[in-house]
Amino acid sequence: MSAKQARADHGRSAELGLRLRLWAQGAMTWFFAKRGDAMARTLQAPWRDDPYPLYAQLRAQGPLARSKLGVVVATTHQLCDEVLRDRRFGVRTSDGSYGDPTAAAVDLQLSLLELDPPDHSRLRRLAAPAFRPRRLETYRERIAEIAHELLDRAVERGEFDVIRDFAAPLPIRVICELLKLPPLDAERLAHHGRVLAGALDGVRSARQLRQMRESFGELDALFTELIEQRRAEPGEDIVSDLVAALDDDKLSGTELVQMCDLLLVAGFETTVNLIGNGTHALLKHPDQWDLLRADPNLASAVVEETLRWDPPVQMTMRIAHEDVELAGHRLGADTAVLMLLASAGRDPAVHGDPDRFDIARPDRGDHLAFSSGIHYCLGAPLARMEAEVAFRCLATQLPDLRRAGAPVPRPTSIIHGLSALPVTTDRTLSPT
Repeated sequence: MSAKQARADHGRSAELGLRLRLWAQGAMTWFFAKRGDAMARTLQAPWRDDPYPLYAQLRAQGPLARSKLGVVVATTHQLCDEVLRDRRFGVRTSDGSYGDPTAAAVDLQLSLLELDPPDHSRLRRLAAPAFRPRRLETYRERIAEIAHELLDRAVERGEFDVIRDFAAPLPIRVICELLKLPPLDAERLAHHGRVLAGALDGVRSARQLRQMRESFGELDALFTELIEQRRAEPGEDIVSDLVAALDDDKLSGTELVQMCDLLLVAGFETTVNLIGNGTHALLKHPDQWDLLRADPNLASAVVEETLRWDPPVQMTMRIAHEDVELAGHRLGADTAVLMLLASAGRDPAVHGDPDRFDIARPDRGDHLAFSSGIHYCLGAPLARMEAEVAFRCLATQLPDLRRAGAPVPRPTSIIHGLSALPVTTDRTLSPT
């Protein structure tokens, strides 16, 4: 047998093994979901489309719940925040390997999201200057220009889709300008975002794995070329800053490309769902939409209440690096704990009447939607500003906006949002 044939046979065998493993995982999750396990149901349709009653069931089990899937779950605001800030926990196992064996098998990594200190600290310091609020404020006017332009185009059609025509292209264009990327196909970038964000749920099929590899391959090729361009002609952008760090041996070439992948995908994927979820919530609650229309300065309040009430990122994992005592339970080293960030946002110990969407509530900003501790979302200031501008523009430019059909939920659990939100308006031109 030739070496080429041997490699081909090994590849087919590995893919078959992956298929069997994924089938077994899916079958087990579905089995326990059908038998009423709340955590298993958050991972399966149709229950995952509205997971909040499931989170309430898990909170009723106590701050630390256990699923028949073998998962340990932090359900309250206090415990989630405690674990996220505890340096005894990390995103990898105690020996530094991947916590997700499937991700390890296919070598899927999104830079900072998959690293513990000291590598996480080193790379975060390099990227942080580009996302400082004062620096990002210089983009506010440009973000508003893009938002108005997108809404003008959408209004010309009378009926449009909030996700496709507004929520997705807005942050895509912003992050491309922030990274000083050449003009790119927005639909293709949105596809990469959906594929790689889906990776956060874990690999569910061999087809999905192929899509992930294709997306990573396209983005890696894009950034490899861009890095060479920035080395030849550096500019005032984060890619140029990272190339300088590469040349100073502060990070490796692989780390630089992975960092660019993360900045591009995370730079718009969370914001797409923040804008979509917030718009959906406003249109479902006409009294809140009326408040925003009457006072567009409440746009920032809409951002925070959406992050509390229906956050784009529902949960995140941490792994104990040593034996720990947590909420009266003894956990051994390498025990994974799932933090239900969305459950923390509806914790009645923190928020009165937590299931009510209320942009006037005083405690709306007390949430964990951007995580906490050393992994607090680097792009949080950018996401907040983009969403604030988006909600303000909707209220001032399209005050008669209303739903024109049923929203379509995304088929994911960790990333929570809509793939479609059809709306309509009577306006034909934006006000001058």
